[in-house]
Amino acid sequence: MRFENPVELHEAYSILETGDWKILAGGTDFYPSLNGEVPKTNVLDITNLKSINGIYRDENGDWHIGALTTWTDVIEEDLPPSFDGLKLSAREVGSVQIQNRATIVGNICNASPAADGVPPLLTLGAQVKIGSLAGERRMPLSEFIQGSRKTALKPGEIVIGIFITTNSTSGVSSFLKLGARKYLVISISMVAARIHVIDGRISDAALAVGSCSQVAQRLSALESLLVGREANRDIAKIIKQEHFASLAPIDDVRATKNYRMHAAKEMVERVLFQTLDTMI
Repeated sequence: MRFENPVELHEAYSILETGDWKILAGGTDFYPSLNGEVPKTNVLDITNLKSINGIYRDENGDWHIGALTTWTDVIEEDLPPSFDGLKLSAREVGSVQIQNRATIVGNICNASPAADGVPPLLTLGAQVKIGSLAGERRMPLSEFIQGSRKTALKPGEIVIGIFITTNSTSGVSSFLKLGARKYLVISISMVAARIHVIDGRISDAALAVGSCSQVAQRLSALESLLVGREANRDIAKIIKQEHFASLAPIDDVRATKNYRMHAAKEMVERVLFQTLDTMI
């Protein structure tokens, strides 16, 4: 087992070319997975890569979230209302101590079906920034997570951040999570919404559901139906169970698949109302 702690990104890329490596950032999933044992794999500690830390806007107004950005960083950053859903999800991640260490990129790289950050990031049209010695590339978050604990990362690659175009940040957003208790819980279902209203009508809508399939999903058909509607509580009338047909929830110790499916519909209604209420 080797342990490396580079200070420059190009060093990290070179190290990744030498074999199989486990990436260590916040460590909030890495260390519990060891069960008190010594790591059996090579460990690449990226915590000293200052170039991939923090949140900033570029000259085009697009947003960049570095791979070492913690959930507390997200909570404390001055972000537009379209990021409110992401901030709410940040407060649902473990405890405050976990939020201080855990990274938003680690959350998506774990590719858990119950990853709190994924639904709000989907409503922002987030793209994943990937780097290697071969260069950098971007891909939609919806394509990056390919299944439970499975991503599109290739050998020698590392996620260096998240990119959100300014065109996807109109309106306001919100987030709801359903679990057996309020804190320190894996969700039964969770939903995120981003709504933009012009002259009393919805001009843009983005809805995403997590914990109800292997990969969190946007509800594209329902989004299309919402656009052009008056921005009031009557929108609940158009939400039908058929709009959730693409979801594939499972039975487990937390809930049955039928409960999850019905909960998703109820929560989408609630998150839409919650989002609209912030505009009043």
